[in-house]
Amino acid sequence: MDVSDGTILVMKERAQQAAGNSYCRYSRFPVGAAVLTETGEIHTGCNVENVSYGLTVCAERTAIFKAISEGCRKILAVVVYTPTEHAVTPCGACRQVINEFGPNARIVSFCASEHRIDTALDRLLPHPFQAF
Repeated sequence: MDVSDGTILVMKERAQQAAGNSYCRYSRFPVGAAVLTETGEIHTGCNVENVSYGLTVCAERTAIFKAISEGCRKILAVVVYTPTEHAVTPCGACRQVINEFGPNARIVSFCASEHRIDTALDRLLPHPFQAF
């Protein structure tokens, strides 16, 4: 299923709002994310840091885990927002989690400028770890 540009713009707004809830007292790098499920629901998340850095959770995984906890099992698109000059893509851990639920997901990253990245997960993670 193709995800319309109109839906992506709605997701951008939701991701931008989620970034405002970021708890990033250590990195000072707020991130918001929105995921679109196969049912058309949009779930959002922000990054939540911890003084023990390994316990930090990225915005993308927060949004995905919220969707999964609500019964969704398929992700069609992920939108990331950062209030930076250049858009950033999901980290490697997030890419692997996205692959679990949306191996063909559209990934769109927005920022405070006009710069944006619009790609597919398989371009960001061409050889994911998979159980056989």
